[in-house]
Amino acid sequence: MEPVTIGVEEEYVLLDPVTGLPVAAGEQVRAAAGMAVSVGEGEVQPELLQVQIEVATPVCEGLEEVGGHLLRLRLAANAAAEAHGCRLAACGTPPRRGSSAPVTELARFRALRSQAPQLVAEQLINGMHVHASVPSREVGVAVLNRLRPWLPVLVAMSANSPFWDGHDTGFASWRTVLFDRWPVSGPPPDFADAADEARRIETLVRSGIIRDTAQLYWQARLSDRYPTVEVRCCDVQLRADEAVMFAGIVRALVTTAVQGIEAGTPTLHSPMEVLQAATWQAARYGLGGQLITATGTRVSAGDAVARLMEHITPALDAAGETRELSALVHRLLRQGTPADRQRRALVEGGLKAVTDLILADTTAD
Repeated sequence: MEPVTIGVEEEYVLLDPVTGLPVAAGEQVRAAAGMAVSVGEGEVQPELLQVQIEVATPVCEGLEEVGGHLLRLRLAANAAAEAHGCRLAACGTPPRRGSSAPVTELARFRALRSQAPQLVAEQLINGMHVHASVPSREVGVAVLNRLRPWLPVLVAMSANSPFWDGHDTGFASWRTVLFDRWPVSGPPPDFADAADEARRIETLVRSGIIRDTAQLYWQARLSDRYPTVEVRCCDVQLRADEAVMFAGIVRALVTTAVQGIEAGTPTLHSPMEVLQAATWQAARYGLGGQLITATGTRVSAGDAVARLMEHITPALDAAGETRELSALVHRLLRQGTPADRQRRALVEGGLKAVTDLILADTTAD
């Protein structure tokens, strides 16, 4: 098989470093960052709310390349933010929300506001999306089916949104809960083939519940713009190297899936209700409690992560990435998720310490 290439998109919120409140300077920051010598056309993009921006890496062949691009874009965007009195913050939800954030004045964003005003008002959430190349749409649909059982584990590992409106939600990934309120969201369906996927999407669009495929908010989907599978279940990560870890894991999952398709190994077909329950459990506890497997069995979070790593180790070995990914995963298990680190900061110094942690880690190398 051809090597799997990857690209990463990250969403950020702009925060006042003193108050910790979101700042509606997205368009100014995006424009300023886009003029930086180190930033290419289209690498910094608008987001739904004016307190947010998004970055997108080029297509990458290796993890070192991914990390270099992410850090470059974070530093450039943060410099632009500082010039407008705010800072870049890579958190799934901001510790404090303040008043309602204005919607970015683009037609597709205004349409969302008209469709679901309260959901848009509370859509102050930031994720990371990993695109991994697939050879065809038919293979891509089969890859989606093989990714489904592992998505709740990624939700748990990437949890980085414990706070909302100045208080602890009790969830490690509150972003996951907020995002799952949209009509087409959560784990993707189990498709029979590419034709089945196309028919079901066409039905959703024809029904009017979604305007186009951009509103397919499944945790993993096929991209209409690129020949890729897009895994969207992760909270944006505090540190760039944590984002690199998930990019590597997703690529290894896709590589393993494609190899399994070519070898004719059976697919584990997980019931939707089990995956939904597993996702809720992962969002609630992160790595701090038991997780639910795709077959409905409770296991420790450590065991769930170990099973994931065992599943993808052959692909990591072939790419020469086992040592790097294993070190990052071991650090995650030792230090806890970004949500755990935010909560420790709260105990040590209140919400100001949480904001300081987020701002410092966002541009840490």
